[in-house]
Amino acid sequence: MDIATFIGFIGGTILILVSILIGGSLMLFINAPGLLIVAGGTLAASFIKFSMNDVISSVKVGMKAFFFRVESPEEIIEKMVSYAKIAKREGLIALEKEEPPDEFSAKALRYLVDGYDENLIKDMLVKELQMTIKRHTLGKNVFKGMGDAAPAFGMIGTLIGLVQMLANMSDPRSIGPAMAIALLTTLYGSLIANFICLPLSDKLAYRSDQEQETRKIVIDACVGMSQGWSPIVLEESLKIYLNPKIRKRAAEEGNEEMAA
Repeated sequence: MDIATFIGFIGGTILILVSILIGGSLMLFINAPGLLIVAGGTLAASFIKFSMNDVISSVKVGMKAFFFRVESPEEIIEKMVSYAKIAKREGLIALEKEEPPDEFSAKALRYLVDGYDENLIKDMLVKELQMTIKRHTLGKNVFKGMGDAAPAFGMIGTLIGLVQMLANMSDPRSIGPAMAIALLTTLYGSLIANFICLPLSDKLAYRSDQEQETRKIVIDACVGMSQGWSPIVLEESLKIYLNPKIRKRAAEEGNEEMAA
């Protein structure tokens, strides 16, 4: 679970609702025709830009912004080094007993246990990584497309409301509903784009970068284990992925352990 996403989404929703309630009734900001124009139009434009399967699968990918936590490079390195110690002590076949929490690492260890050549292991894992990035990119692009379309349909709704208002100036009762559509569709378009779709698109891009980095660590670790690297050498080679400050702190902790 990603706490930051939940805090941002729930906090933003509360702030918007409080601002509305302080100034009046929530019902003033609910307009069925306006929602139909913006939400329906945005979804329709997405089906035109992408296939139906792409749009549906992107919703599943979008859930990663809320319910998926990428392990930190330090955690991945620690696990890979522990696997290397087992492999050095008992042989690669002993890794068959290990059960990594993520499917990618489990597949990588299975290749090692099955005795695949290091070049084949790297080639297959890199292809797996590329397909994952492709799926993430598609999900990001779908949400970005929705974020681009929503304000446009908000403007379309505004124009529809203005046309209806101007066409019925002789009937004062029709001016209010038409003006509500004109103004609220702009609000709906801005909220859907800037509070939901575009932030989710950016978060998915961030998630993809994180996952790409951690999977590169797994690939390098498995190639090293396949070549028979010692756990110490493997750990040093993987530390290149760490932030310099974290790398320095880890080195200091290692020196303290050796001194003790």
